[in-house]
Amino acid sequence: MHYFDYAATTPLHKEAAEVYVAVAQQEFGNTTSLHDEGGAAQNILRQCRERLSEMLGVHPAGLYFTSGGTESNSLALISLAYAARNNGKHIILTAAEHPSLHSAAAYLEEQGFRITNISFTSEGLIDLQELEQAITEETIVVSVQHCNPEIGTIQPIRAVYDLVKSKGILLHSDCVQSFGKIDVRDISPYVDSLSLSSHKLYGPKGVGAVYINPRIRAVPLFPGAVQEKGFRGGTVNVPGITAFLRAAELTEATNDYEKYEALRTVVMNTLLSRQELFTFYGTSQSQLPHIIGLCVNRSEGQLIMLELNRRGFAVSTGSACQVGQQQSSTTMTAMKIPATEAKGLVRISFGQSSTLENAQQLADALLDIAMTLNNKNEKIAIR
Repeated sequence: MHYFDYAATTPLHKEAAEVYVAVAQQEFGNTTSLHDEGGAAQNILRQCRERLSEMLGVHPAGLYFTSGGTESNSLALISLAYAARNNGKHIILTAAEHPSLHSAAAYLEEQGFRITNISFTSEGLIDLQELEQAITEETIVVSVQHCNPEIGTIQPIRAVYDLVKSKGILLHSDCVQSFGKIDVRDISPYVDSLSLSSHKLYGPKGVGAVYINPRIRAVPLFPGAVQEKGFRGGTVNVPGITAFLRAAELTEATNDYEKYEALRTVVMNTLLSRQELFTFYGTSQSQLPHIIGLCVNRSEGQLIMLELNRRGFAVSTGSACQVGQQQSSTTMTAMKIPATEAKGLVRISFGQSSTLENAQQLADALLDIAMTLNNKNEKIAIR
């Protein structure tokens, strides 16, 4: 099977796995224990926090390790909202945010907050004019995902910052898709919180992190916890965190942006030879080369995905957290794509095992499927 679904998850890096086992077996103490074993684990945790802060360009005091991107997003949005609620109760998100943020927003709405969703332009970028018009004196938090997981567009975080900062509005950015792909330090000075996930960059599942600027009082969702400075409960997963950091270091050191651009070019050149059969989403001027979002015209994405799977290629029909749901993807909805067209979304995402050869094979297979379906549709239309 040729794997082209790296935006959903990645295999655990061999060195990260070795680090996990070593720490789990040799430095297994509980970080809250006062004996030497606990102190050794706490020292490893401190080193991981400091190293991650260097990679992000943030202060280590604002970093909290979590169970993954979903928890990080939920904790960030709810904590920021509670911290700023004396200034208002209006929260703005893009319509294409990760489901965990929309879920947290729905919870906050039940607590009396007001939620506004902002559309994307046809290029898959936040509509800055709509955002500016939506801001009121009650607005306290804005959430804009750094990189879209379905079409790969890179959002203009600095431009969003310029709109909100003078008004005292807090800014959160979901960096789950961007960390390890592009330098998050380019935006970290402009956000008040950001979220990360280990399994998107060859680390173990069930590990993530959230940064909340130390000047903001991080409000825990469940009070009474002692772990992670009281921000969240549960025995700290030191082996997983250590493996996460090792995977992040390896990904940063080996990330070959030019390789992914070359892979993208191979696929796009092949498909563009019959451009009338496809619709492509996003803008190449502000887009991760690792992700291609497209549809085979007049076809359902699930059909294309299953046919590619039958031929030995693993792709997806969008964000892994939405697969199996009946509604259109949040990205397609944000771009105001009609539901009939939105169901055609197919996502190709590259990773470390991707080669020019198997990328070409994928493109050839996809083109063949599109041509076959187009011929069938034409025959039906003639009848």
